[in-house]
Amino acid sequence: MKGKKGALVALASIPLIMTLGNSMLLPILPQISKELGISAFKVSMIITVYGLIAIVMIPIAGYLSDRFGRKKVILPSLVIAAAGGAVCVVAAWFMEGTGAYWVILGGRFLQGIGAAGAFPIVLPFVGDLFKDETEVSKGLGVIETSNTFGKVLSPILGAYLGTLLWYAPFIAIPILCLISFLLVVFLVKKPQAEEELPRKGMKEFLSGIKEILHEKGRWLYAIFAIGGICMFVTFGVLFYLSETLESKYNLHGASKGFVLAIPLALLCLASYGSGKIIGQNKTLMKWLGFGGMVLLTVAMFITGFNKGIYFMVSLLSVSGIGIGVALPCMDALITEGIEKENRGTITSLYSSMRFIGVALGPPLVSVLMPRGHWVLFGTMAGIGAVGGLLTLFAVKPSKGENDEEKQEKAEKSKRIPMMRQRAR
Repeated sequence: MKGKKGALVALASIPLIMTLGNSMLLPILPQISKELGISAFKVSMIITVYGLIAIVMIPIAGYLSDRFGRKKVILPSLVIAAAGGAVCVVAAWFMEGTGAYWVILGGRFLQGIGAAGAFPIVLPFVGDLFKDETEVSKGLGVIETSNTFGKVLSPILGAYLGTLLWYAPFIAIPILCLISFLLVVFLVKKPQAEEELPRKGMKEFLSGIKEILHEKGRWLYAIFAIGGICMFVTFGVLFYLSETLESKYNLHGASKGFVLAIPLALLCLASYGSGKIIGQNKTLMKWLGFGGMVLLTVAMFITGFNKGIYFMVSLLSVSGIGIGVALPCMDALITEGIEKENRGTITSLYSSMRFIGVALGPPLVSVLMPRGHWVLFGTMAGIGAVGGLLTLFAVKPSKGENDEEKQEKAEKSKRIPMMRQRAR
């Protein structure tokens, strides 16, 4: 990892900034609702539309990154995300009411396109930068930690900026994207491995992806679903907490942001620790991931029995630890289990599922909230249990061990001719 720390810092800035650009809005959604005179469901669409377009665009960005290079996709994507933020600022500054709302949705749509070509490409890029699987796992742990640190910082920063000006978080988006753009330009060099990859035609490329999904689909689909479940619970819970703290406990501004940051801070620490521990041990990745999903499910189930704020925040923090433990394990399994020439597309499909979770969390929670506290958290627990079962029965890390056996056989086959030549 020596000599590549600058590149890793630059790449880690992308999920941090993309997360801030989205999650900073969560604590000010009730404020946006009042300013524009729109319903809770409509305001939740400001988060959802960002995720929905990203879901569609991420696989395209993954293919382009495999064909033309990671950096050539990331840089224009950061510019597009900045432009989307600028559109939101113009709408909020010069317009009002539902007119401003629809233009803000358009800006968020554009921002989602940019996000699709930025954060999801970081995962395969880290896989390209490092040859050793232990370094890849550590690098992915840093990326996931940066992502979760963005979630920790975002409610505090978003709530604080909201006290200055309700659309100030929108103003921050272009500035943050510019910072990340400059870091990538000057600190990230194209890995040699990327130069050696053959450029396949679309037909050949799609055939290769189809073959991978046919051979490894069972565990890949499971990891896709687990990533989506983790993001669904994270953003659903954040939306619920944001609404509850403001409407029921009259918490606003930085105070509200700090409360929202508690479960996210523990999620961040758990991600960092998980990335450090797993190394290249794929069996450990599976069982840590399973343990994380069990922790999430149990915490959601128990939360359903008590509405007390201290009790609820404590248990939501436990669920954050579970998610923080599981995500780096899933990242590492999927990144290290796919060949480099197809890594961008496969990891982008995984990122699409994560964005589906981001998109579905707030609106589904807004629908479930009037139906009762137990219905909401019972649903969350059931979805978490599905993730746990998928980790237990569908994720099969033993296939990674077979790859190592193949390498050993290849090395032995190279030694045989050399031994024969010596014998002569």
